[in-house]
Amino acid sequence: MPQTKRIKQLTFLTGSVSWVLLLVNILFLARQVHEGESNAAFPYLNNLFSVIFLVSVFLFQRQRMKVQKNPQFTSPLWKLFVKGGLSAYLCMLLQVGYPSLNTYWINSPYLLDIFYQIIFGFLAYFLAKAFYTWRQFVLYHKTKDLESQWKWFEILIGLSLLVPLLNVEYMNHIFLILDLGLLLAYGLYMSVHLRWVAYLNLERKWGSILLLMAILVSVVLFANFLFQYADSPELVVDYTDNPFILLTLSFVFCYALASLLVAMFSLPTSQVFEQKNADLLNFQRLSQTIQQGRSEDEVYSMLFESAIKASGADAAWLDLAEDSKRSSLMRNESAPDPMVQSIKKAFATLKQDASQLGENKIFMNGDLLHHPAFKELRLPFQSMLVIPLASPKVEYGHLFLLREVSQGFDADTVSVVQTFTNQTVLTIENLRLVTESLQNERYKEELKIASLVQDRLIPKTFPTDTWFEISSYSQAAKEVGGDFYDFLQLSESRIAIIIGDVSGKGISAAFHMAQMKGIFHGLMQQDMLPDEFMVQANSALSRCLERTSFITSALYIIDYKMQGVSFARAGHCHTLYYNAMTEDTFYFQTEGLGLGIVRDKSYAKRIHRLHYDYNPGDVMVIYTDGIVEARSPEQDEYGEERLKYMLSQTYHLEAEDIKSAIINDVSEFSNDILYDDQTLLVIKFKPPQPKI
Repeated sequence: MPQTKRIKQLTFLTGSVSWVLLLVNILFLARQVHEGESNAAFPYLNNLFSVIFLVSVFLFQRQRMKVQKNPQFTSPLWKLFVKGGLSAYLCMLLQVGYPSLNTYWINSPYLLDIFYQIIFGFLAYFLAKAFYTWRQFVLYHKTKDLESQWKWFEILIGLSLLVPLLNVEYMNHIFLILDLGLLLAYGLYMSVHLRWVAYLNLERKWGSILLLMAILVSVVLFANFLFQYADSPELVVDYTDNPFILLTLSFVFCYALASLLVAMFSLPTSQVFEQKNADLLNFQRLSQTIQQGRSEDEVYSMLFESAIKASGADAAWLDLAEDSKRSSLMRNESAPDPMVQSIKKAFATLKQDASQLGENKIFMNGDLLHHPAFKELRLPFQSMLVIPLASPKVEYGHLFLLREVSQGFDADTVSVVQTFTNQTVLTIENLRLVTESLQNERYKEELKIASLVQDRLIPKTFPTDTWFEISSYSQAAKEVGGDFYDFLQLSESRIAIIIGDVSGKGISAAFHMAQMKGIFHGLMQQDMLPDEFMVQANSALSRCLERTSFITSALYIIDYKMQGVSFARAGHCHTLYYNAMTEDTFYFQTEGLGLGIVRDKSYAKRIHRLHYDYNPGDVMVIYTDGIVEARSPEQDEYGEERLKYMLSQTYHLEAEDIKSAIINDVSEFSNDILYDDQTLLVIKFKPPQPKI
């Protein structure tokens, strides 16, 4: 069981038992008085039980009262009145019925004492609940100093219980009177901490005023009951000399009265402060729209509602230059479409004369009935405010606000609405920047995926054999390139190698490259000749390639047994070759049209196959146009002649070294600037090796 719950149960039990014992003790004391007997123990026990009862009730309420965390102050006031204050009205009914009850029903000398103790019980409960309700209010948005001040106030009030406990006649001791006077002043000081009143809106303020008035009446009724019977000879014990009761009763009354007065005097300004607070909240809502993932429509709607509330406009609409359909939705019922169109037309004419507009191109007029541009429209409105929604580069539209009264818009209203429009423009621009950024991020992510796919489509290694060696290089100018190459082992002694270049760049190029790879592997399973492959590939690509796209390609089939190369060129770069027997470096001048350019059967006439017998030591260089079209800082092209020269100087090297020499020369020529995708394959044929 939690500690707090144990304390509440214990204090409730102690309070109930102590009140019963107090009542029994008073009845014994009353009997002694009526019988002329005397016993000093009974008055002391009365003081002891009353102190225990008060401590128990106050501790019980202290544990029950929760910390006030929100500005819903009418709820604790209502609970105080219902659970504590109403008991005063119940006691009033008992007081009214007491004479009749004493005369006609129960003629007992003990009836007044019982009645007085019931009132004392209700009073103690009410004071405890009110004391700790005020504690909630005093410590709302507390500071460290205020918390310390309340703590000492509560301790000093509690110490006043020692006076009846020690049976001290404090009225006979001047220092005790001064101390109690200082405590009373301390209570008055604590009564001025009324920060909670400022957090009440107009509706709750009226509710709080009514409840505070009812609570004040309860305090007055309890005070009247307490003092009315104090001098009665029939009453054995009264509590008017108990300083704890007097101090807490005074504090409860003073705080309720101070709260009531402050709430009443702040009524005239409540509506103004509420409007300012609403404007601030609306501005905050507009500022937070990006974090909340709002759309442009929601931002415009928020501006529209906020501007109407801030200005008190009777009619309004939002005229957006970008979207007339959305503009028509941003209009309230007091602005019918024909009237809107006539006002917009008049304002458009007016806007052409810059002198008619104020600072920041704001139009404000409080006497439309006599304005030359609007008096003929016979509008039901006398004031109009038009504020532009514009950034230095873009004009988004205008906000129209109209009121039926003359001079309906003041400088403060214009300032608030202009702040809303400025924040709206900033928010719209930020939303668009965020959207653009997300699109860029999405595009980058797509490029990253496409680049990864493309990287996996291009083979990293070629098959190794004793009769040839291959070295490859491929570098995309952007995230995703259009160059590709691949191979397929047709048999033990035959291999097909393809190289190509897709028109365009980016994701579409990567997609077409993947298509070409699929076509290559699909058709070459049928062991086609290079020219037949090109015809079939052109037919397949014609069905899926965009009309504006094409692919250049070259296919080589190397036959080890026949020691020959058979190839066809479909618009691709010429093949560079070094003949070791003649020591000659040259380009194969073969004809061929790119794939996808001609999309009918006539394409077969535009592609040709060439066969060439190679010799050991021969070198074949195949590449894409990014190699020969590499540009220097002076915009000169690398060219086929320079590539030919590089091969003539490096043919004696291994294939890997020849490739490295060419790539290094190209990089040095272009100053490491890549203008286009670059792909290079170097194939060097070796002498036949005997099988072991």
